[in-house]
Amino acid sequence: MNVLRISTVLLLVFAVSMPSFADKREKKRLEIQEMREEVLTDLFRERPQARAEIDEAEGYAVFSNIGVQIFLIGGGGGRGVVRDLKSGNDTYMKMATASVGLGLGLKDFRAVFIFHDREALNTFIENGWDFSGEADAAAVSNDKGGEIGEAASVRKKVSVYQFTQAGLALQASLHGTKYWQDKKLNKK
Repeated sequence: MNVLRISTVLLLVFAVSMPSFADKREKKRLEIQEMREEVLTDLFRERPQARAEIDEAEGYAVFSNIGVQIFLIGGGGGRGVVRDLKSGNDTYMKMATASVGLGLGLKDFRAVFIFHDREALNTFIENGWDFSGEADAAAVSNDKGGEIGEAASVRKKVSVYQFTQAGLALQASLHGTKYWQDKKLNKK
């Protein structure tokens, strides 16, 4: 009899908590979508040609990341979303960065990837990416200062724009950034 009661109580707790997991997942998706819209608005204001690039692309991704560099080591992490413009599907992703090099600072930055090639888009979604190497100087406080730059172009298949949102950093480091699918946020 006690086993039956415990099982019933556990089932009820599980059933009641399921909607809250779904609500948290949906809330996180909405936060990422809002971040995407803000970043794209900033990008189009600063680099109007990026709108045409996206209109002609296979898809694009927008990421938000916070990174810290303290003398010889650093790291960071963030989230983002990839939009496949042909299917209209969004794929939510995570990112993490680890670095070794000389530097000191904290940076809150955004990145926009524009995929001009279907294979590059699919590879990014399915396998993620790793990047290495950076030299950087940025200073932002509220609306003062900042930077936007075209950070990379991978054989004309991908354009990458980076924005520094806030922070102060001076660094020269080798680092790797890994991007991968967020299995929790991609669940239906």
